[in-house]
Parts: sequence; C-alpha cells; structure tokens
Amino acid sequence: MRDRPRRWDPRVWNATPEEVAADYPCDRHMTVPFRSFVRAVDVAAPVPVVYRWLCQFKVAPYSYDLVDNLGRRSPRTLTPGAQELAPGQKFLIFEVVEFVADEHLTGVIAERHRRSYGDVAVTYRVAPTAGGTRLVGRLDVGATTVFERARRAALAVGDALMGRKQLLTIKALAEETAGAE
Repeated sequence: MRDRPRRWDPRVWNATPEEVAADYPCDRHMTVPFRSFVRAVDVAAPVPVVYRWLCQFKVAPYSYDLVDNLGRRSPRTLTPGAQELAPGQKFLIFEVVEFVADEHLTGVIAERHRRSYGDVAVTYRVAPTAGGTRLVGRLDVGATTVFERARRAALAVGDALMGRKQLLTIKALAEETAGAE
C-alpha cells in the first residue's frame, strides 16, 4: 500500500513537532485565543551572527522585497546600530516587547497595523546546534470572530510564503557573513 502524500499545512514549514509544541515568548503577549504559525531553518553560522541578522528586521523585511519593501532591496550588509534593541522599537509590522541577545526577539503588532492584521505577536528564536544555529520564527495570530478566523486563514497562506523566504534570506546572509569572518 502506498503512503498517502502529506497534505500541505500553511501553519508549519520545516519545524519539528517539538518546535511546534514549544512555548515561545510571544505566547504570553496574546490576550485572545490564537493559532501559531511556525517556520524553522538550520543555519551554518554561529548564534551571534544569526541573531545580529535578526536585528536587521528594524531596517527591512528580508522577504519578497517587491511586495514587502516597495521594491527596495533589503540591505545585504549589516546596518551599524541595528543590534541596539529597546522595547517599543519598530521592526517589520511589530514593536519590540522583549528580547534576549543571542536568544530571541519578540514583538507585538504595532497599533497602526492592528486593524489590518488583528491581534498578532511574533518571536524569532535562535539556538545553538552542532552545525551552527537553529532559527525558528513563530507567529501567533488571534481570532474571536468569524471574520478574524477567515483573516487568520488567509494570513497563514501569505506567511507560509513570506516567512519561509524571510528565514531563507537571513540564513543565506548569516552564512555569508560567517564565511567572511
């Protein structure tokens, strides 16, 4: 008997069951019922290099720049000072609510984006591995009404594409940086 092909799930890309089930800092910033979207990638670079590239989210989205950055290319070199984080700073469509250098960067949706996206929180987490770093992005999206659940389903598909591209771009840039050191 042939194995049935796995159905594509837009909520998860390349994450282990343990990563999907784990608690993340973004969870404690949700005030309504939520579902999580989890993306992950292995990076052949040390944790500090990968984390430093995450700080670049203050500068640009590192996804599909035509869509996310009005056609401007996300910088391919580190921006001086971007690693200096503080609560309330903008990154992507979020505001920093907490961070631990070389561990995680966590944010909640900025007020000006709340109407479009609803109640959303995100954590980008880095952890050392034998080959470098495991980078996990977790997006928690809340919903209490039928409209919000429909919006969340649409966001899952969009984030499946954009989040994957974002992590792969950070991976490539961090590996390039690590190779140059």
